[in-house]
Amino acid sequence: MLHIRNILVAVKRLESPSLPAVLKAAQIARACGAELELFHGLAEPLYTDLYGAGRYCVQALQQQVRLRAQHKLETIADRLRRHSIRVTVTVDWDYPAYEAIVRRALKSKADLIVAQRYEGRHSASRLMRLTDWELVRTSPVPVLLVKDPHPYRHPPILAAIDPSHEFAKPLQLDKLILSAAGSLSRTLHGALHAVHGYIGVPINAMSDQIATPQALAALARQSKRTAAAGFSRELRAVKIARSRRYLIAGRAIDAISEAAKRSRSAIVVMGAVSRSGIKRLLIGNSAERILDELTCDILVLKPRSFRTPVRPK
Repeated sequence: MLHIRNILVAVKRLESPSLPAVLKAAQIARACGAELELFHGLAEPLYTDLYGAGRYCVQALQQQVRLRAQHKLETIADRLRRHSIRVTVTVDWDYPAYEAIVRRALKSKADLIVAQRYEGRHSASRLMRLTDWELVRTSPVPVLLVKDPHPYRHPPILAAIDPSHEFAKPLQLDKLILSAAGSLSRTLHGALHAVHGYIGVPINAMSDQIATPQALAALARQSKRTAAAGFSRELRAVKIARSRRYLIAGRAIDAISEAAKRSRSAIVVMGAVSRSGIKRLLIGNSAERILDELTCDILVLKPRSFRTPVRPK
């Protein structure tokens, strides 16, 4: 179950006229009685003139920048406090941005990080450098990436699970996903859905000599039966109507995207694992495509055994 007592909201653009991440975090906070912390990380370097006003001047400039940012956050916080939401604000000099967010979440013992997704599609050459992806990859705290600006109204919530444990995902991750999705759907008075994408006919499953249409059809039926059995077994302890269960042949990326459209999901809840080497790259590309292709919000969870590579300051 997702116990939310403290929510950290990463406010990226203080001047933005629209702050959907803040508003949605406030919805969740009010629904579950949680405290909200608005956080803005300052990462831009300060430059002094060639004559070098000295270290004291730089510190004074940093303090001025911090106070201006803090004032803007307090203005946002005051609007939320009118709705009986407990709100604190924090501004800190830290870099890079994703590490600053993770460090603050760990220090404040946040149960959830809410951040607005950067607009636009990512290029492969920058895949591992982008703030939102690195935040998802390194945070041990669940991350809700906000993509849709509209507020939640009885939102359909889609749990994306993998009973076949592709890429050797930890066995307990599906249970965490279902538990968190169920908890969030109850908190927001929404509807719980679930999807499992499976491989219908494995590539190179049979040689060309025996890959007849009949043999391939039989293999597809067997794959579906196996996937359906695993899907039903995983959902045994969860109350989800059959009309809200999506068993889809194909890659996980495509299955999740299709199920999200069919269910009109407001939030997709999914798991992520971080690995090294080529596996990390492959899994990263898959997850990155999902982050790009889905138009709804995405809640990303990590297994309890996950250890963040982000170090304290």
